Amino acid sequence: MIRRYTVTRRGYRHFDYRHAIAIILTLAIATHSNSILATQPSIDAWERGVPVTASQFMAVIAHPKAAQVARHILAQGGSAMDAAVAAQLVLNLVEPQSSGIGGGAFLLYWNAAENHLYAFDGRETAPATATPNHFLQKDGTPLGWWEAVIGGHSVGVPGTLHLLHTAHRRFGRIPWADLFPPAVQLAENGFRISPRLEKSIERAKARGLTAFDASRRYFFTSAGTPRPAGSLLRNPDFARTLRQLAKQGIDAFYHGDIGRAVVDAVRNSSRNPGSLTRADLARYRTIERTPVCIDYRQHRVCGMGPPSSGGLTVGQILGILSRFDLAHLGYGEKSLHLFAEAAKLAYADRDLYMADHDFSPVPVTGLLNSKYLDQRADLIKANAVLKKASAGHPPGAVLGHLIPGQQLDRTGTSHLSIIDTYGNVLSMTTTIETGFGSRLMVGGFLLNNELTDFSFQPQRNGRLVANRVQGGKRPRSSMAPTIVFDPMGQPVISIGSPGGSRIINYVAQAVIGLIDWELNPQQAASQPHVVNRNGTTEIESSETAAALSGVLRALGHNTKIRTLESGLNIIKRRKNGMLEGGTDPRREGQTVGG
Repeated sequence: MIRRYTVTRRGYRHFDYRHAIAIILTLAIATHSNSILATQPSIDAWERGVPVTASQFMAVIAHPKAAQVARHILAQGGSAMDAAVAAQLVLNLVEPQSSGIGGGAFLLYWNAAENHLYAFDGRETAPATATPNHFLQKDGTPLGWWEAVIGGHSVGVPGTLHLLHTAHRRFGRIPWADLFPPAVQLAENGFRISPRLEKSIERAKARGLTAFDASRRYFFTSAGTPRPAGSLLRNPDFARTLRQLAKQGIDAFYHGDIGRAVVDAVRNSSRNPGSLTRADLARYRTIERTPVCIDYRQHRVCGMGPPSSGGLTVGQILGILSRFDLAHLGYGEKSLHLFAEAAKLAYADRDLYMADHDFSPVPVTGLLNSKYLDQRADLIKANAVLKKASAGHPPGAVLGHLIPGQQLDRTGTSHLSIIDTYGNVLSMTTTIETGFGSRLMVGGFLLNNELTDFSFQPQRNGRLVANRVQGGKRPRSSMAPTIVFDPMGQPVISIGSPGGSRIINYVAQAVIGLIDWELNPQQAASQPHVVNRNGTTEIESSETAAALSGVLRALGHNTKIRTLESGLNIIKRRKNGMLEGGTDPRREGQTVGG
């Protein structure tokens, strides 16, 4: 039943039952198939979701072939980091539109032997010669989105490979070279194209995927049609690249022949050539960051700090909502209204303050300050909405010269959650930015378009955008790999999702589901989404989405019903030590364990 309520700091107080109406929010959730689009059964389906269980180790990864490779590595005594390296190489092959060695990643790693949480930044970096006017035309107006994406001008220095190698040297148990054979064999022998990949290729055809010879030949038939689902796709070029990286290490990429080919492709692109140099590649470093953590319902939720906005914005949403009794409210229109309002407030702060901390100081501590979040929570009303939230004034913020920049990163990302037999926990989100990145293909892999995650407009009226382009800077991201700790300080949840700038909403809602509503990982991954990025409240398409939309619209929300294609991968450790895993039914991932 929907009732009118007034909001108190800890929950709702009834005041009018006369307007009660019945509503059950349902969502269409796809069954585990390879379909590209979510088809949606009733709410009962997601509530009945049964997780995979295991006692020793678990991996939840976005494609079955990558998941099975991770399982093999873990079963033979490999660490979570070993499994992540091998799985990422396979993902590059079977899910090329989403991630790979031509892109970047963020990694959280709990090292059980040290009882320590590490955060590694493998984000792509702007070439040293890039300027704030990088995406401005001669008349001072910004390029259109797709004008900017296609070609070398959007390519940042790739960081995924450097991150994998850096973390593997710290936490790997299996030799680096021994992690490459599964991907090499699959590249040589070929794999069957999934319906999801076929549909992704089809959608990208009109968005520049045929612009360059290498990607056109790889993804399309000689007749110019997308290679069909079920057909065998071989990638001998990628097999050669992998053999070289296995033998020579990452020097082949950052100092050698592979890097030379990357630079040549970017600088000599027939569309939008870029300024990337071999010196830019040679200078690249994985940066160890301080994790961003916030206390939530007796748990500690930790994520990535800047240049990702994921950890901070998820943290702010949870911190604001900790003032309300979501457990009592349960999943429904009242809690979803609160969630959307909290997300508006957090995204407003994100747009103003969050960028690469090494270039634009971010008030990390202030944004998660308890008294500041109290002030933000006080702005939420039960019977009204914030049409558009304004950024607040957290302690430590420098306000005078900044203006909001609302560049929203697009979908084209993947996520891995892994726990090994030694108790190590990994959460890694990896990307080439939009699907198929810049469309440039070198050595059998695609190059990112990550520079389009910078704000195209660097300033207005003399005030700067924190996330403007600068040489050597890393663009703001929404990737939100997350590890949650129990009251004893032990890791109990590994979670993350693709989804562009909606990732933050997906992860925050799933964490609420796991903690407040006591959902298992499969239920949390499958629950219907409501998303707000400080504007329209987006409701995932379903049979009764219109009813929910009407309720929220009556409160003042501007609503839109649409497909929301997350890709949540979740592992939770029960109190008895057993592992539970769930993967998002909207994609083609798999949970494996032993």
